Amino acid sequence: MNTTERPDSSGTVQNASDLPGQVVNTLDTCLAEAERPVPLHKPVFEGNEWGYVKECIDTEWVSTVGDYVDRLENDLAEYTGAEHAVVTVNGTAALHVSLRLAGVTPEDEVLVPALSFVATANAVAYLGATPHFVDSEERTLGLDPEKLGAYLDDIAEVRDGTCVNTQTGRPMKALVPMHAYGHPVALDALQEVAERYHLTLVEDAAESLGSLYKGTHTGTIGRLGALSFNGNKTITTGGGGAILTNDDDLADEALHLVRVAKEDHEWEYSHDQTGYNYRMPNLNAALGCAQLEQMPSFLERKRALAVRYQDAFADVDGVSFFTEREDTRSNYWLNVLLLDENVADRRDAVLQATNEADLMTRPTWQLLSSLPMYEDCPRMDLSTAESLERRLINIPSTPTLVDGSG
Repeated sequence: MNTTERPDSSGTVQNASDLPGQVVNTLDTCLAEAERPVPLHKPVFEGNEWGYVKECIDTEWVSTVGDYVDRLENDLAEYTGAEHAVVTVNGTAALHVSLRLAGVTPEDEVLVPALSFVATANAVAYLGATPHFVDSEERTLGLDPEKLGAYLDDIAEVRDGTCVNTQTGRPMKALVPMHAYGHPVALDALQEVAERYHLTLVEDAAESLGSLYKGTHTGTIGRLGALSFNGNKTITTGGGGAILTNDDDLADEALHLVRVAKEDHEWEYSHDQTGYNYRMPNLNAALGCAQLEQMPSFLERKRALAVRYQDAFADVDGVSFFTEREDTRSNYWLNVLLLDENVADRRDAVLQATNEADLMTRPTWQLLSSLPMYEDCPRMDLSTAESLERRLINIPSTPTLVDGSG
């Protein structure tokens, strides 16, 4: 077996071959009362879900028209502090429409993190535009504003109010920070870069419902933001997402586009542009309304679980538990372990040992820049993202785990 040697706190060189066992034992201790197997994250239904969904069925309002659709949009706007929320069939659809509203066209490039779920780049590709991959910083797991600013100083210039990649000749229209695993990125610094280079800031907040940056909800600081309510998110609508914006005109246009750009008329089918069949059904919205009512409880328990993990892994050499920065409040959607660089080669052994022990863990996403459909896209130096890809492990994060259940 491959082993790695590392110094302990006293400077004595130790053998790290037992790291997988240490991680298994620590998780076992933290989750001693949980039923096995322990999933990574599963939905929790403890409130009015059945009653609201049954009402949709009883009243036969199950598709994209219904009281719960409007109610969820109002509830989301109130919860996040956004002026407007427009619900969609999934988070990718929300990001797709947000980028179109940001003015992205097939001739453009969009700056996105290499370390992200594939939907971030796919939404760019749906518009015929080109993802341009940017490095992350370890303190946030998100876009590195200092490194990005220096990179754009070298390869971009503003011409007649448009940022242009001087190497490809293509306009660069938008900057898309993604709040990885619910941890807010350094939005102030990224906004400064976006303003300096005339880029529209569109937040991929798919994972960060309930997360705050300096007291402001993620997804509401950029011109537009996209949420996801997939089955494994903090709250779920089964499949679903939402567009957040503080711009009245953008909200109206978003609503029009997700309703297949159909003009209002009592009976005529008239469409004034290419729209999308992206509106969330009432059944899904009913589920979302019930879930959102329980957000305070979900977040309280997820944060308690994070504290438990933080305390437990403080005693495990070679591993650190990722925690929120002082100016943020994370929803701790998926909890994160980071291996030290000198034991990064033990990642797969940790993954194998934990999963064999019925404790579901997962690596982070394969860098988007390495996927076959995106491997020829422009990118900056991605050394930090590459390091995080080697070292990051997600561990069980369902809020009920802190109660001793799965």
